[in-house]
Parts: sequence; C-alpha cells; structure tokens
Amino acid sequence: MSHSTLRILIIDENRIRAAIIEEGLREAGHGEVAVLHDMTGIARRIAEIDPDVIVIDLENPNRDMLESMFQLSRAVKRPIAMFVDRSDSASIEAAIDAGVSAYVIDGLQKHRVKPILDMAISRFNAFSRMARELEEARSELENRRLVERAKGILMKSRGLSEEEAYALLRKTAMNQNRKIVEIAQSLVTTVGLLGPGDKS
Repeated sequence: MSHSTLRILIIDENRIRAAIIEEGLREAGHGEVAVLHDMTGIARRIAEIDPDVIVIDLENPNRDMLESMFQLSRAVKRPIAMFVDRSDSASIEAAIDAGVSAYVIDGLQKHRVKPILDMAISRFNAFSRMARELEEARSELENRRLVERAKGILMKSRGLSEEEAYALLRKTAMNQNRKIVEIAQSLVTTVGLLGPGDKS
C-alpha cells in the first residue's frame, strides 16, 4: 500500500473540521481525499468511494452515534482513524473491539493527522496479518482432523494399520493429482452420505 496513492475518506459533519483534516492530509502528500458531511446512507457511499483508509471525526458523539460508527468499522474492514473530542473508557474499549485502528481523544490538530493515519494503517495491517495467520492455523487443524477421520474410516473398514491407511490416502491423492486433504474430505463425506447402516 503506497502512501502516496492512498484513497482517503474523511467523514465529518462539521465542514470546518473536515477542511482542517483534508488540508493536513494534502500537505502530507495525500492527493486522493474524499469528504462526506452527511451520515445518511453512509455504508453505500463508502462502498462507492472504496477508500483505503477512513478518517472519522466526531465532535461530541453520543452513544448511538458511536455504536453506529463501530458497526460501520466492523463492516468495512479498512483501517479507521477516529477522532473524538471526549470519551469514556467503555467507548474506547468498544472502539478497539470494533476494529478501529486509531482512536484519538481531543486530538484534532493538522500536524497530527498524518502520523495518526500512518499508525492506523500499520496497526490495521498487523491485525489483518494476525487474523489471517489465525485462520490459516485453524484450517490447518481442520485439515488434520479430516485426515485423521479418513484414516480411521480406512482402518476400520479395511482393517489397515494407521501407516497403511495414510499410505493409501497419499497414493490415491497422487494418482488423482489432488491434495490428501481433498481425498480425506471426499471419503468422510461419502461415508457420511452412506449413513451408519450402510457401511460395509
């Protein structure tokens, strides 16, 4: 993600404050900046603009407004920097839970916008990487379970040892030019379809 070509969206009902943020970003070399002043239909507008980063500036947000912004940040899966004038610890926790990458209290000054934006992007990237690694580990575990189940089925139905069952899975996978886990999945699915009464 090259910083010079970032598409940045500013959401702020206050035009003066939005102009301060926009000016700060443009001075920092960001050319592609869009501004939304109206919160209605905001999810659709975000989808149309398709920004790389979102800066939300809320002057004095009430609980409902914060909650709707947090829902938005969960949905858009983009780095979000949120500026608020004041906040309580519950709102800060909610912001973190919602995946807001930078939550800045009483912090709207032009020169601070860029470093905060950079921090939001790097935090978001780190979080995305963690989430991806977690997902990979989960699917790796699921794959192992599938292979174990398939081995168990072969051991029971054909009277094979664990090593023989695995060798058969591997050989079948090589012959069909597929992954072992795909063969295991097919076997487990087939046995599931046959049902307990029809296993021979």
